Amino acid sequence: MDWAASDLGERDLYKLLVNTVLPRPIALVTTVDKKGRANAAPFSFFNVFSHAPPLVVLGIEGRSGTEPLKDTMRNIRETGGFVVNLVDRAMVAAMQVCAIDFPSEIDEIAAAGLDTVASVKVGAPRLAASPVQLECRETVSLSFGTKHRNLVIGEIVHLHIRDGIVDERLHVDIDKLDLVGRLHGSDWYIGLGDRFQEPRQTLDGWRERTRSTIPEGEMS
Repeated sequence: MDWAASDLGERDLYKLLVNTVLPRPIALVTTVDKKGRANAAPFSFFNVFSHAPPLVVLGIEGRSGTEPLKDTMRNIRETGGFVVNLVDRAMVAAMQVCAIDFPSEIDEIAAAGLDTVASVKVGAPRLAASPVQLECRETVSLSFGTKHRNLVIGEIVHLHIRDGIVDERLHVDIDKLDLVGRLHGSDWYIGLGDRFQEPRQTLDGWRERTRSTIPEGEMS
């Protein structure tokens, strides 16, 4: 089956994309507004984009009405900073609370039972429970579409990784990291337990394997 993207409605495109591009890492993003009030919201339209410079990218959908920007996007525009808190299995329930569309007077971080820690280089707090916290500064934001979709590129300016996960050679123990990713449907996630290794190939190795498959007498 195949479709022209222009022939599909927004909901159908969303359904096909989020059920095929799997798994997606989760950024539980913390921000503050210009009055210093903190906010946390999860996003799975997210990934690391580059290491030199170190960049992350966030896809943040807006809302209809007179206030099209969600709190996260508005706060990034007001302060220029945010923190990507990666989500491990122990944080999933709290992350789901942060996804609730609370009225403005309710602090979703407190409602989720999460403790915050001051960041080093940005105004937004970090979530103490997260195994990896990336302090970021907005570099570029682009607006797209009819739902005030914003693509935010942020430069990582400071990294925090829980003690005991990284050794002196900067090797990461991903079992201790225990991150989860977003899967299909409304409530499905995946951990890091089901993985396999496939060694990276080299040009010399590929050539040697290719030679070994050519029958004798057919070599030119």
